[in-house]
Amino acid sequence: MTATLEDAIGKQTHTGLLGRLMTHQVFWVFLAAVLGSIALTLLTDTFATERNLFNVTRNFAFIGIVAIGMTAVIITGGIDLSVGSVVVLSAMICGMSMASGMSIFLAIPLALGGALAVGLINGLLIAVIGIPPFVVTLGMLSVARSIAMVLSQNKMVFEFGPDQAKLLWLGGGSTFGIPNPLLVLIVLALVT
Repeated sequence: MTATLEDAIGKQTHTGLLGRLMTHQVFWVFLAAVLGSIALTLLTDTFATERNLFNVTRNFAFIGIVAIGMTAVIITGGIDLSVGSVVVLSAMICGMSMASGMSIFLAIPLALGGALAVGLINGLLIAVIGIPPFVVTLGMLSVARSIAMVLSQNKMVFEFGPDQAKLLWLGGGSTFGIPNPLLVLIVLALVT
């Protein structure tokens, strides 16, 4: 008698909580993260420090913020390859505006407006003209990155004008010991 793959899968039984957990990819990723953390804690003096965990949490929050927006795109069956370049472009708009003396309270809305304009262009090209999202966002990836390079003259921006301390607090500071970007991530996750 020849058994099919479906028959073999159907006959498999996973008894107990651990057996069921082991069938999920998330379990293995979590296990790898835990084992990696234990190894790094034992092998280095700096991994399990408060400062490093603060930095890891803060840096993860930026990725999480972008992932919240990308979740909506992916759920609707879309794709956006330009998101990283648009983040860089909006950061460059904010940084260059503040470096020229603009208030952070004007520079942030200007940067968000720039990102919104790029999203609007992408949306029009996809929804109205009918160009496939992969093609549009791949092209916009290069366009947004190029505009950011032109704005900055391909140089790093280190000075952010009179509101530099506010910008550094917003992106690198903390409130009650919790990294500010993590608080933003939590608020966005609750709102969406």
